[in-house]
Amino acid sequence: MSQEIIQDSAPPKLIDIESVDAKALLGLEEAGPAISRDQPFRRWLYDWTLNPNIPGNFQKSLDSWIGILIVVNLFALVLEHVPALFEPYKQLFHYFDIFSVTVFVLEYALRFYLAPEDEEFQRKDMPRVAYIFSPFAIIDFLAVAPFFLQAFIPIDLRALRFLRLLRILKLFRIVIPAIKEFAELNRGRTFRQKIHAMVFESPYGGKLQTIFDTFIGIWVIISVLAVVLESIQSVSYLINLEFVILDTIAVAIFTIEYLMRLYACVEEPRFRHGFLGRLKQARNPATVIDLLAILPFFLEVLLGTVLDLRFLRTFRLARLLKLTRYNDSTKILTTVIAREWPVISASAFIMILMVIMTASLGYVFEHEAQPEKFDNIPNSVYWAVITLASVGYGDISPITAVGRFMTVVMALLGIGIFAIPAALLASAFGDQLHKEREMLKSNLRNMMKDGHLDESEIEMLRVEAKRLHITIEELNALLEHVHNERINKQNHSQIPLHVIAERPAQAVEHYKNLLGQIHQLALMTDAAKFEAAARESDRLSASELSMWQKFQSGKASG
Repeated sequence: MSQEIIQDSAPPKLIDIESVDAKALLGLEEAGPAISRDQPFRRWLYDWTLNPNIPGNFQKSLDSWIGILIVVNLFALVLEHVPALFEPYKQLFHYFDIFSVTVFVLEYALRFYLAPEDEEFQRKDMPRVAYIFSPFAIIDFLAVAPFFLQAFIPIDLRALRFLRLLRILKLFRIVIPAIKEFAELNRGRTFRQKIHAMVFESPYGGKLQTIFDTFIGIWVIISVLAVVLESIQSVSYLINLEFVILDTIAVAIFTIEYLMRLYACVEEPRFRHGFLGRLKQARNPATVIDLLAILPFFLEVLLGTVLDLRFLRTFRLARLLKLTRYNDSTKILTTVIAREWPVISASAFIMILMVIMTASLGYVFEHEAQPEKFDNIPNSVYWAVITLASVGYGDISPITAVGRFMTVVMALLGIGIFAIPAALLASAFGDQLHKEREMLKSNLRNMMKDGHLDESEIEMLRVEAKRLHITIEELNALLEHVHNERINKQNHSQIPLHVIAERPAQAVEHYKNLLGQIHQLALMTDAAKFEAAARESDRLSASELSMWQKFQSGKASG
């Protein structure tokens, strides 16, 4: 709690709006990292590759690519246990191992060479020796040592694979700093608050929360790919056991995530109140998707001996929907559907009527000519849908003259009827984006009233601009417009009226500002009391009162 008070009491860093640039706001500075070319080569190389304190260098990219290579190595080791996959591509696996070892050796050599520049070792008497015996360096050495040992010492293949599995430990170089940052951010907070910071977006999550989301996303993709490959009989026959193990691990991970979200959701303002809050969280669409991702596995384990539930395996593809949690476009689409649902449901009702009518007419006109295809109205619904949707597979088609004429008419009607929902969604989606962009403009105006932006406001603008897909040019124009609007407003309040009147452009802007103030006054004032006060002692003339009543009528119509 003391940590939170300290953070809240820290004065915010203010940035003058005149120095704010759209590229800087979006984190797209072209200038690059501030690394001097005049410094010694070793220091210059360290600043570009391994220095974590210089934004914009290659340190994060290097860690990311090394992490990806480690994960790919892990899967290569798993596939090597399948002789039918390993033997035909044995040479390819060997070349990949050589490539991986080369990359890991170069990384080790680079860190060894640059150890005197590293803050952790530069104060040691012998920085490079200190680096060699550091925990991370030992892990880096163990990752490549088995490859060189097998050239001199006969090592059993199974033992060699186990030693190569140690490469996964290299991921600790990324994870451990994130854990330290997470512990510092959550010092003095409860266990449940820490779990909340891990699985929900918050200022206390840090890099570890990003790593957690990335880890879940990777496992979603892996498990879905496994389901797809499992449907290929030749592949499933070869690595069926590996598929079972992988699915069990995926379900365990997704189950732990599901329970963590249910446990910590009460820290969210909208999910408070214990049991009821968790029940509300469980009914949330994203949480329902999380449940569907693991439910088939447990149903098959519990009821598989009683019922044939193999068809449930197909529903494991629902795990792909878990990725919608990390995409804001789906949230906008959900908002649009909820807002336009009355119109969408009305158009859906008309579509259903059209389908039933077309199927009925098809049955009436074609049943006698094609009793095996148009045997009843429910079976004719399939033909009606593909006709109205203009798909026309051709497996079922009318052969009578009346049936063909009716099909032409219904197909033409279907082009318009079936296009209504798509047009509604497209129009509403664009309208929703426009509304949210206008809201961003309004928020930006409010933020810039004092002439400054603090770091929290800049971060909010950065997130919203990314979510709404606002380009650099649009954001620059928005910043310039709001800035000029603020300057004009200040100037108009200070410049004498006769000076404004001499400048038509400023006069128009001043007139707009005055109209805006009158409009705000009309919105905030009680109309009856205002008119009573205006008529008292003839404070307003008839024309002035008439103009006021026009603003009131505009308020009522708005």
